[in-house]
Amino acid sequence: MSVIAIACYRPKPGKENDLHGLMKIHLPMLRAERLVDDGPSLCGCARDGAVVEMFTWKSQEAIDAAHKNPAVLAMWDKYAKCCDYAPVADLAEAKDLFCQLTPLDLT
Repeated sequence: MSVIAIACYRPKPGKENDLHGLMKIHLPMLRAERLVDDGPSLCGCARDGAVVEMFTWKSQEAIDAAHKNPAVLAMWDKYAKCCDYAPVADLAEAKDLFCQLTPLDLT
């Protein structure tokens, strides 16, 4: 069964462009590794600069496989250098009835 993921990445100071660059290759790389479905990655920026991403893993087994996949682990290492992961609930926008984010251009 598919699993929808919602992730929040808080860029480290001066690393916003690095994070945005990674966001452009994140889903295509996971797709190349056959871990996610063909759906889009929806990405938006919060007022504080955090990036929220929503996408669909193929299954829980795909998530587990990602945590052992050398290509995915190398990409996640790049994420660790430019951002910290945060709960979506920590965003000010998450407290609104309808959470609104500015779309992030992934082209």
